[in-house]
Amino acid sequence: MILHILILFLTFFVMEFMAWATHKYLMHGLGWYFHKDHHQPTKGVFEKNDVYFLIYAIPSWLLIMFGMMAENDIRVSIGSGIALYGIAYFLVHEVFIHQRLSWFKRTDNLYFRAIRKAHKVHHKHLGKEHGECFGMLIVPIKYFREAMRSK
Repeated sequence: MILHILILFLTFFVMEFMAWATHKYLMHGLGWYFHKDHHQPTKGVFEKNDVYFLIYAIPSWLLIMFGMMAENDIRVSIGSGIALYGIAYFLVHEVFIHQRLSWFKRTDNLYFRAIRKAHKVHHKHLGKEHGECFGMLIVPIKYFREAMRSK
């Protein structure tokens, strides 16, 4: 059981780097067609960019399903770690930063202010080139410093 929990948390942690690489090299590369409307918003609740959740949701679902079919083997922990990262990403990126749902409007938390600053730097570029700050939950220290100064 402890091994499964450790693998779940390790998977969650590794997902930040997977998300960074996917964002930098796929979304701002060959997949720009789908990601463009996230940087150049259009009207409506959904964006073409929302299709990217499938890149992680499908493997997560399959790992959990096949792991459960094999009597809860390690695939359940890996798939659950991916799913938990997806939930965290949704809450931080879609709900908190972009406020696509009106759940969390303001916070005075230093970490969340730093996340918002880093993401704002990422979105200052409307095109796919010259991007910065492709991660989500691990924020460069300079944005913590900026968040402390701007309080």
